[in-house]
Amino acid sequence: MLIDHWPLRGLRITTPRLELRMPGEDDLAELAEVAARGVHPPDVRPFLTPWAELPPAERARHVLQMHWRRLGRWTPQHWALDLTVFHEGHPVGVQDMRAQDFTARREIASGSWLGLAHQGLGLGTEMRAAMLHLAFAGLDAVSATSMSFTDNHASLAVSRKLGYRPDGISRDVMDGHTVVSQRLRLSREHWQGPPAPVTVRGLTPACRELFGADAPPE
Repeated sequence: MLIDHWPLRGLRITTPRLELRMPGEDDLAELAEVAARGVHPPDVRPFLTPWAELPPAERARHVLQMHWRRLGRWTPQHWALDLTVFHEGHPVGVQDMRAQDFTARREIASGSWLGLAHQGLGLGTEMRAAMLHLAFAGLDAVSATSMSFTDNHASLAVSRKLGYRPDGISRDVMDGHTVVSQRLRLSREHWQGPPAPVTVRGLTPACRELFGADAPPE
């Protein structure tokens, strides 16, 4: 069975309203259609890489290719997990979690998106809290980082709600103009646990090994 060779297939994180897991082929097609219908209003640019501003068909293909690309490049030393977020049984967005040299550093970075129709319902907080529970309680992370443009108030509000603290700024160039992002960090000691119950299933020893988390943190 595929799960014998790729145990990440069995990983499930559930909250009162959501399930986060790797998508099957039909799930991935539905997720691409969610992205095609829109990820942000036309007058908002929340991402440094402007994939969400592509035409709908290209936006959908980007979601598919990003998922496959990250799986194809996965090693325990450098990985990126795209968890499809399911609400009421259907994909509504993605919560990702990324790390380099996790065995030694025990630090993850994250990003996310939700389809426009699913925003404003508190799902962004719930899915990030689920991801943090996987990172801290499941994989023994010592810190989690995030980064948002300084005018992305919704994302920054989620970070503040979950206990992240300012960690400096980053200056980048987008369309010839300088843009400023707020870096944020949540340490294990400041993590208060999820605001609602979170259950992790399928985090087997073989699965932990793929994350580089089979050895205890130093």
